[in-house]
Amino acid sequence: MSNYKTVFFIIGVLQIILGIFMAIPILLQLIVSEIDSSFITSSAITLVFGVLFVLSNLDYDKKINLQQAFLLTTLSWLTIAIFGALPLYFSNLNLTFTDSFFESMSGLTTTGSTIITNLEIVPKSILLWRALLQWLGGIGIIVMAITLMPIMNIGGMLLFKVLNTDSSDEILPSSKEISLKLVLIYFLLTLLCASVYKLFGMSLFDSLTHSMTTIATGGFSNYNESIGYFNNVKIEITAMFFIILGSLPFIAYIKFLNGNKKIFFRDSQIITFIKLVIVSILIILIYLFFKIENFSFTDLRSVSFNSISILTGTGYVTGKFDQWGSFSLFYFLILMFIGGCAGSTTCGVKIFRVQILYKFVINQLKRIIFPRGIFVIKYEKNNINDKFLASIIAFIYLYILIFFLITALLSLTGLDFITSISGAATSISNVGPGLGSVIGANGNFSTLPDLSKWILSAAMILGRLELFAILVLFLPSFWKK
Repeated sequence: MSNYKTVFFIIGVLQIILGIFMAIPILLQLIVSEIDSSFITSSAITLVFGVLFVLSNLDYDKKINLQQAFLLTTLSWLTIAIFGALPLYFSNLNLTFTDSFFESMSGLTTTGSTIITNLEIVPKSILLWRALLQWLGGIGIIVMAITLMPIMNIGGMLLFKVLNTDSSDEILPSSKEISLKLVLIYFLLTLLCASVYKLFGMSLFDSLTHSMTTIATGGFSNYNESIGYFNNVKIEITAMFFIILGSLPFIAYIKFLNGNKKIFFRDSQIITFIKLVIVSILIILIYLFFKIENFSFTDLRSVSFNSISILTGTGYVTGKFDQWGSFSLFYFLILMFIGGCAGSTTCGVKIFRVQILYKFVINQLKRIIFPRGIFVIKYEKNNINDKFLASIIAFIYLYILIFFLITALLSLTGLDFITSISGAATSISNVGPGLGSVIGANGNFSTLPDLSKWILSAAMILGRLELFAILVLFLPSFWKK
């Protein structure tokens, strides 16, 4: 076990950071006179465990190998979700640990599914903690995706190696410098989003919490009606704008700051993502135009907002999109799987994988038509080698396979077909709301059996960490030297 001292030391540091972050809701409790022992107790427990992990592993090796990287990735997210559940469990909401863990995992993975039935009466400290969990989860996945996952060559994040083999397009000299810039950009975008929300009518508290869950594309809101509670077109436009910013590769922001001023107009992943947003809105608009009588501007607002929210996995809602007909439900189910760009706060299959899969299919068709032809798959002017292509195909195959497995398991717990299939899709794609009357746009996950909640929680972390990071740990051959 001495080989894994580095893993436990870092986990201890993360627990200490989490315990310190719990001081923020404590400060809010003092301001709004909501003092109770929930956060004080949770912070103390988290800090004690963190300090014990650190002190017992001070002789750690500063280098980290492949096995340690995978183990660290999974254990760090799992332990933060466990300790992040403590304030919810100790609160006056009378939540079971299953519900507390589900809410914490949903927040940390930026899924946005909730078991809380009446958000309007929830203490502000808990609402702030939910937003903080999503905010931390958003920046966590960005930093991990760009600095750690490429080392592990998992989940297609090898993309960053492929796209940066050209020394003339160097991003930054070190992972540490990349991480610091990412955190700064993330913080500034959050601050800007909060300022605009406040300008357009949100209270200071609502603007801060919603800005954190917007940039993180998480979707936790302080109200049962989500963003629809405000019924404000300016707020909805602001949300759409910053959701899209959170869905773009954060490495593009760094390139922009380093002098590549045209990166947002040249990156094929960004261009494809924007095109998909526009096309999706148009498809649903055309469908509803012929389906709904007296189609109005309100319908245009709702279609635009919910299409962007579902595609990016944010999960904010402004209307009952599950009542738009079977075609809309089917199309939104597809959008749940796609997600945003790699290296962003979004989840799902990701745009670049869809692009490369499309190129692969076209390439195969060309080989059938021209058997003697030589066709090379390129992405961003780089040749896609067989190893990278195999990882893309394997990921998508595994993604679909696990989706059906989760659907089957949820069905075995007694859930109906729509709830099972949309619950599987929304959890593995980290979207938030599902479809149907139970977990749909205006429902929640509180009535689901405990076993269903644990299955969904497992699916959330699987989807957030791009499957391979967790599944590889169960292979005996992986642990052999």
